[in-house]
Amino acid sequence: MNSLISKTLIPSISLRSSTRLTLTPNSLRHYKVHLPRLMSSESSQRLFQLKLDPLTGNSEWVVIEDNDELPECSKEPLLATTSYLDMLNDSYRNKAFRLAIEKTVTKPCHVLDIGAGTGLLSMMAARAMGFNGTVTACESYLPMAKLMRKVLHRNGMGKAINLINKRSDELKVGVDIPSRADVLVSEILDSELLGEGLIPTLQHAYDNLLVENPLTVPYRAVTYGQLVESRYLLKLHDLYGIEEKASDGICLVPTGLDSIIHVKSQQYPMHCDAIMNEIKLLSEPFKIFEFDFWKRPESRRETEVQIKAIDDGNIHAVVSWWVLQLDREGTIFYSTAPRWINSPANLGNGNWCDHWKQCVWFFRGKYLPVSRGEEVLLEATHTETSVSYNLNVQVPQTDIRQHDYGIGDFQLLLSQERIATYGDSEWRLSMLEAVRNALHGRANTLCVVVDDSIFLTLLAANLSITSRVVSLFPGLREKGAQYLENVAKANGFSMDRVEVPEKRKTCLTLHDTHGRKVDMLIGEPYYYANEGMLPWQNLRFWKDRTLLDPVLSEDALIMPCKGRLKACAMSLPDLWSSRRCLGEIEGFDHTIVNTTLGACGELPSPKEAPCLPFSIWQCGEIKELSEMFTILEFDFLKPISSCHGKAEVQFTEHGMCHGFVLWMDWVIDAENSIVVSTRPDHRYWKQGVKLLSRPVAVAINGSKGTSEYGSAVVEALFEPASSELIIKHSFS
Repeated sequence: MNSLISKTLIPSISLRSSTRLTLTPNSLRHYKVHLPRLMSSESSQRLFQLKLDPLTGNSEWVVIEDNDELPECSKEPLLATTSYLDMLNDSYRNKAFRLAIEKTVTKPCHVLDIGAGTGLLSMMAARAMGFNGTVTACESYLPMAKLMRKVLHRNGMGKAINLINKRSDELKVGVDIPSRADVLVSEILDSELLGEGLIPTLQHAYDNLLVENPLTVPYRAVTYGQLVESRYLLKLHDLYGIEEKASDGICLVPTGLDSIIHVKSQQYPMHCDAIMNEIKLLSEPFKIFEFDFWKRPESRRETEVQIKAIDDGNIHAVVSWWVLQLDREGTIFYSTAPRWINSPANLGNGNWCDHWKQCVWFFRGKYLPVSRGEEVLLEATHTETSVSYNLNVQVPQTDIRQHDYGIGDFQLLLSQERIATYGDSEWRLSMLEAVRNALHGRANTLCVVVDDSIFLTLLAANLSITSRVVSLFPGLREKGAQYLENVAKANGFSMDRVEVPEKRKTCLTLHDTHGRKVDMLIGEPYYYANEGMLPWQNLRFWKDRTLLDPVLSEDALIMPCKGRLKACAMSLPDLWSSRRCLGEIEGFDHTIVNTTLGACGELPSPKEAPCLPFSIWQCGEIKELSEMFTILEFDFLKPISSCHGKAEVQFTEHGMCHGFVLWMDWVIDAENSIVVSTRPDHRYWKQGVKLLSRPVAVAINGSKGTSEYGSAVVEALFEPASSELIIKHSFS
């Protein structure tokens, strides 16, 4: 049995260096503070992690003490949502670092490993020196440091490596480390390269921790880019352009306010191979920045790249990646380039992995048209933690807009998936039909939008001039109210008919509704900044609906009226391989980390791999092995309660089953005619994936062999008291 919904620990990101952590609603957060141990002169560390209940939105701080054991405050593995397991399963990366360290660390010296993780690179360095030198492993994230101690002990290297649980910019020569280090080994890179604090970490190390002219692994990194046209990528950021074609009369981005909603200006990690057939390349790959690990880096640089278009088209985005040169001689490389790039550095890196992806940068506005042979100027800037781009060209007259007219500094930042959903014509028409049908024959309606849907708020206010709308906006809050004030006129209503409570209200009273009962309670459901969570964690809608039960009228309309937990058996070889149990990695035993990192494989009973959120369409090779089936239904017309469901599914294809993909279908109306699905082929939602401990051979019943299974039974139990969804399965 495994908990799929839990009071989730948020989060599990590792600050493996001197990275500065910015807290946002969507960030993975933890604080580390130093407090004196009572009755002792020795110092101790405590880690405060935020534990979130997805059904209520409430959170509390959990303290992790600096003792030998990791906390058991959640049934899910503490570090399951980190990228450590996927990274350690990247055999190409592991081999490249091992070869480079063996070439670089050829004699006894002092090696400093910043962001040491499980200690893999530290152990490689110690072994390369024949255990005669000094290795200092710096790991700031306390749970990871605890795990590293176990790994070092398992490999008999506890005394060979000095583990320090501090940020690298807290280290002091003569206090924490005996002397400046001769060699720096580190892997503090993200998909963008700089996001984990590479530059400030190197700057501090060169100023305070390293000898003059140190050796480094890696040696250099180079970022590359390519201009592309892609209708899919356009949908992820240009709501204004897409909404021009909408026929529902709702203006989320009215003319003159076209930048009131947009995505954050940043690079977005994405498996671009998954949309390779939907991308039109408009340029050859071009070099952007070179970062040398062997010298102190600059905090900020700017560059201009003159790019010649290789085809006619519209520039929608820049796809970027990096190539890592690990040794000084330039013989060992690692590349995050997409598979369409044919270069020596990219050979051998065809294995799918999730810890490093390509990045996509969206240009503001619809697009920039170019002709074959035309040159454009790309301006690139990097700061300490990010890279940004701008196309320095004359915008055509047909695309001139009045940016931010009348809205001052207010802008609503939404995720790219949310913007794509709001621009999806099929989704909008479904919602329009549902709300229009619900309002038919109703006058003076009091409608409560229980979630963070700005679209449903505008829709309800627009369709009925006699309705009153209360939007709770539990995540958006005052941002939602400001947004409505700016777009009300363009949507044909006045704010005297729409109310957003000043304080967070999950439980309205008749006093809040001025003595009126609620006639309609609606939601998508969607909760701001929760896009990365498991899809059924939007069952928070059911919890909120239950809290509002005392103010609902007897014939109140609930939308959606029910939810269905759906599933499909799938072949997922790439995803399973990236999450499989670890054994020896380049000669070092890592079996002890499997349970903590949430691996799938032969785990000690009763441990299982957790259910984790993934965009299945980006998970490499995938194949459906069964029909899509319903496991469990949730009736939102009644207050929240425990429920149980079971389904038997017959396999429809031969293959290796690696797990079950699960998602939610939201049944909007009582006639079951309008259903919004979050299934795998709908790209704007993530699904939950329950990987098997080992792949199972399956086949169509009637033609299966003796070692194959023809069916499976999947069972689900939902317990609202503990916020848990438990999944069981068996094959026959």
